[in-house]
Parts: sequence; structure tokens; C-alpha cells
Amino acid sequence: MKAKPELSFWQIWNMCFGFLGIQFGFALQTADVSRIFQTLGASLEQIPVLWIAAPITGLIVQPIVGHLSDRTWTRLGRRRPYFLAGAVLASLSLLWMPNASELWIAAGLLWLMDASINVSMEPFRAFVGDQLPVRQRPLGYSMQSFFIGIGAVVASAMPWLLARFGFSNIAPDGGIPDTVKYSFYAGGAVLLGAVLWTVLSTREYAPEQLRAFDPVPVDEQDPRAAGGTRSGIAWALAGMAGAVLVGHYRLQQELYLLAGGLLAYGVSLLWLARTRSRGMLAQVLGDLRAMPDVMRRLAWVQLFSWFALFAMWIYATAAVTQVHFGSGDPRSAAYNDGANWVGVLFAAYNGFAALAALVIPLMVRRWGLRASHLVNLWLGGAGLLSFLLIRDPHWLLLSMLGVGFAWASILSLPYAMLSDSVPSAKMGVYMGIFNFFIVIPQLVAASVLGQLLKLFFHGQPMWALALGGASLLVAGLCTLRVRIAL
Repeated sequence: MKAKPELSFWQIWNMCFGFLGIQFGFALQTADVSRIFQTLGASLEQIPVLWIAAPITGLIVQPIVGHLSDRTWTRLGRRRPYFLAGAVLASLSLLWMPNASELWIAAGLLWLMDASINVSMEPFRAFVGDQLPVRQRPLGYSMQSFFIGIGAVVASAMPWLLARFGFSNIAPDGGIPDTVKYSFYAGGAVLLGAVLWTVLSTREYAPEQLRAFDPVPVDEQDPRAAGGTRSGIAWALAGMAGAVLVGHYRLQQELYLLAGGLLAYGVSLLWLARTRSRGMLAQVLGDLRAMPDVMRRLAWVQLFSWFALFAMWIYATAAVTQVHFGSGDPRSAAYNDGANWVGVLFAAYNGFAALAALVIPLMVRRWGLRASHLVNLWLGGAGLLSFLLIRDPHWLLLSMLGVGFAWASILSLPYAMLSDSVPSAKMGVYMGIFNFFIVIPQLVAASVLGQLLKLFFHGQPMWALALGGASLLVAGLCTLRVRIAL
């Protein structure tokens, strides 16, 4: 077996640079879309439902793109065509989003934006596994985290910065504040430019070269053997029972989404157990059933980690504006000042993440992957829990230090642990399947957080951040169950 040659620092820099643009767009989405929804008339209870489009899109798009990119070879290469196509569509969505005149239009644009960002993002994860030898993969994923941090710092702080330069920060009737509007315009340009840099400055190994580096034949699963009639029946019955309970107890309608997801997965497994198809859907489901043990254990880490992140993204604006700035009215100056400060806080945790990306390789060298990830997740949990105690919004910057370390770690160490356990010929599809364990907790958060706040916390959004902090502590404990080769 030939060993992959190590790449220079600048080669790794170029191959990861596109993530700066992708995260620029993603950070605008996470920091400002809830604000846009509220400005266009959405109630606090509606926001989780409006966000559901984003994780559903990722659930569908990423494994499909991963499967297709594993089997693609063009003049642009294997992964780069997907980088470019996703970047063009995402840039157009960013230009259109702040001009949405109706809530339903904004919700549809979130769907399009997230789908496009996912088309670009998933192949970037597999790109590192394709290009780098095992020893350099932690560095590659840490470099991605660095660019994610830098891009998100600028994007998250842009409305606040533009307000200081004199742009209007108050929403006109039926419109979006100029600070948000021009931030999204800049995001479209940066996203496309950064991805083009990577597309034009990198090269990819042809399929035959990758096979020479990793000549072990891929174990193509028989879809019927990988299915399981009993499992399919169990998941389908669980989904039907959940739907009945939601209707009987008149729970929030978002919970039908979870029940429907369980039913759909059960039906898919029943179909898989009987099909003769060897097509994309059968292969993806077969690979899902046959995922490596490391991936199964990392799934629990990801589930609790991303539940926490999604809780923060959905409710941070509502929590900070209500508690620290004393206003829940999106038309008020106090609310918009608070929303801008949330952008600063998001910029801060991404800035801390960029610094953490430089420290994490040293932590891994000293403590190993698992212990380093546990420490970082617990720092993030402490940061979110501290929102309950801090009343001066400036001190929330200290909370973001812990969140930044957790964010940098979540974006790098699970992928470093995973990439060595999957064959190169299926790097794309397994990275896409791994995204299930990012998307599912987001669906859970969007479906149950509103109900939990209503039942137990009198609808106070601050407690969503506390639940996120507790979830990060649990994710850290789950890390101890992951078995990785030394």
C-alpha cells in the first residue's frame, strides 16, 4: 500500500479556506434568522417550527451528496463540483433573504439556504479524509475549525459593526433593518469568493490513486441483509404510538415531526429488508445499518452536543433581549440593541473557537482525543449554564469562552476520531450519514424545546440555554465510551 504524501501548511490552508465562506453564511443564518422571523411577525412559539426546515434539509441532502461525490469524477475533480454548486446557490439565498417581505418567504429561503450550504459543507469534510494522511487529519480538521471561527466572528458581528458605522438598526414597516440586510449581502460575496479560492487552488486524487493508497476492498453490504424486519416493525410502531400520544394529550404539533420520523425510518427498514434494489437509497440505508462501532458511539456524543448548540441558536436572541435588555418587542430599540449584542456574543464564541483550534492539537498531543473532547464539552456546558447567573450582558463574553472551546472541538475532534475508521471509497457517504447525528438532535430540539419551556419553565427562553448546558455535560460523559485506536 502506498502512503499518502504529507501536504505543506499552505496546501492545507488552501484546501480548508473555503470553509471561511461557508461559515460566514452559516453564522449569519444562526445569528440573524430568528431575528428576521420575529421582525416579520413570528411569535416565540413559532420560531422552532420555522427552523425545522434547516435540519430536515441536512438529513436528506448530506448523505445523498456524500454518496454521489464518492462516485463522481469530472474535470473539477470529485468533491469540488459540489463545493461550487452549493456556494452559488447559497450566495443567491443570502442576497434574497433580507428582502423577504413575508414570513413564509423567509422560511422557504432558510430551507434553500441550508440545503445549499449542506451541498458545499459535506464534501469539505470528506475532502480532508481524501487528501491527508492519517497523521495530518487532526491538523486538517483543526484548520477547518480555525477558518470557521474567523468567518463566523466577522459575520456574527457585522450588524453590530454596521450600526456603529451609522447604518439603520431599526426595522422599517414590513422590512428588515439595514444592518442585517447589508450583512447578508456581504455574506453572499464572501461565501462564493472563499469557495472559489479552494476550488481553483487545490487538486484532488483520482479514484485510482485513492485505491492505491487504500487498497482494502470495500465491503458492499447486501441491502436486504442490512435491513431487519423486526427493527423496521419496532420503529414503525413507535412512530405510530407517538403520533397517537401527541393527538390524545394535545401536545404541540411539532412533536408529530418526531413521530413521523420514527415511522418513516421503520418503513424504510421494512422496504430495505425486501428490496432487490442496489440503488442509492438501498446502499445508504445499508451503510447506515453497517456503520463502524466508533461511529455508533460517537453518535451519542453528537446527539447531545448538537442539541445544545441548536438550543443556543434558536433561543439566544430571545433570552438575551428579554433578560439582559428588558424587551421582547422586535420593533423596539432595546430589542434590536440586544439582538446586535447576541451577534457580538456569537462572534466572540467563534473568535474563541479560532484560538481554541490552535490549542486543541496541543491538548490532543498531551491528553488524547477523548479526554480533550470531554474537557472542551464541559467548558461549553459551564458557559451556557452561566447565562442563568450573569445579568451584565458584557460578562456574557466570558460565557462564550467556554462555548468557543466546545464549538471548535465539536467541529474537529469527532471527525478526527471517525475518519480513521471508514474506508476512503466511502468517506463521503459516511460523513453524510454522520450528519444524521447532527440533524436528529436539531429536530428534537425544534420539536420539544418549546413544549418543555411551556410545561416546566413558564415559557422563559433562558432555560433553553440551561438545558443546552446540561446536554453538553452529558455529551462529555458519552465521549468516554468511544473506543479509538491508539
